[in-house]
Amino acid sequence: MRKGIFGALGIVIFILLSFTPKVGQDLMEVQDPTIEDIVKSYKKAISEWPKPTIDYGVKWKEFAPIQFDSAYFTEQDKPNIILGKMLFFDPKLSQSNQISCSSCHDPEMGWSDRRRVALGNNHLLGNRNTMSLFNIAERQSFFWDGRAKTLEEQASGPLGAHHEMAMDVKTLPAKIQTIKGYTQLFKNAYGDDKVTYDRIVKAIADFQKTIKSQPSRFDRFLEGKHNALTDEEIYGMHVFRTKARCMNCHNGQYLTDESFHNIGLTYYKRKYEDLGLYNVTKKPEDIGKFKTPQLRDLLLTQPWMHNGLFGDLEGIVNIYDSGMHMMDPTPEKKQLDPNYPSADPLLKPLKLTPQEKKALVAFLESLSGTKFKMRRPEFPVE
Repeated sequence: MRKGIFGALGIVIFILLSFTPKVGQDLMEVQDPTIEDIVKSYKKAISEWPKPTIDYGVKWKEFAPIQFDSAYFTEQDKPNIILGKMLFFDPKLSQSNQISCSSCHDPEMGWSDRRRVALGNNHLLGNRNTMSLFNIAERQSFFWDGRAKTLEEQASGPLGAHHEMAMDVKTLPAKIQTIKGYTQLFKNAYGDDKVTYDRIVKAIADFQKTIKSQPSRFDRFLEGKHNALTDEEIYGMHVFRTKARCMNCHNGQYLTDESFHNIGLTYYKRKYEDLGLYNVTKKPEDIGKFKTPQLRDLLLTQPWMHNGLFGDLEGIVNIYDSGMHMMDPTPEKKQLDPNYPSADPLLKPLKLTPQEKKALVAFLESLSGTKFKMRRPEFPVE
């Protein structure tokens, strides 16, 4: 009997010893991949890339390259575009004859103004950062709070705003009609020389549709030119897609989900308070939500965020790394004010290492590729 027990025990020990090398081998195989391994995993077709970290229920799109606009110069020669470009740059569309659309959307400054907030009529300050016009034709809504649903509506907003161009839009067509140089431009664009407000904003919108980013090194990488990005930038892209959780909001061809989120910068009941989307919808759940900006040509459009308070990428990475819930209400505040907003649950502490932060910034810098700066036209004579 004892002999049988020891015999069986010996068999068990033999089996365990036999499998020990395999267990050790498995442990070696599940070790974290090196940076070299990660970089290599992206030097292949996009469909074979590691999957990004996406929260349940989030709709997202994979990265896609943009192309050079081969029709750009042909488009610029179209009569409606010529008219729209002239109107866009002409300060006579403002009450003071000093401010044009290009005062805030300057092609020399990434179609923005490099200011914290916009500066308009009588040097009045707005309360939001000027959004760049790069790739504006691809947007599904306009302004930080999405209050405009069409480009024509977006173009008309600043014309009559008292702190922007301050023009009486009812008298604008007659003002433009008196400028002889515009007569032929309207006739070329619309078949007759009648100036109407709808024609003015349509021409401006048509011109804005031609404002597009030029491909960057990031796009060349997406197209298979894998030496277009450095290993650090590729690693940063991996961090962007995974541990940094950026793909939950910044995805697709233009790195935006076209949606609205509260990232904790509404400053509810504080000095810089801005209720964002709530001002449009009046829904309590929209307090503090702002449009997700596209990230194309990022380096040309700073300062960033809806309030323009952030001017360096390292700082932005650091605040996202914190989780962005610093201004969430305490239970006591929430009880006193049920509408007191909390930052989006998509935002979480990231615990990025210094190396990961550096690589992430390097990747973000690779998204800028536009070099061409449009010249201002010569305005029609009176």
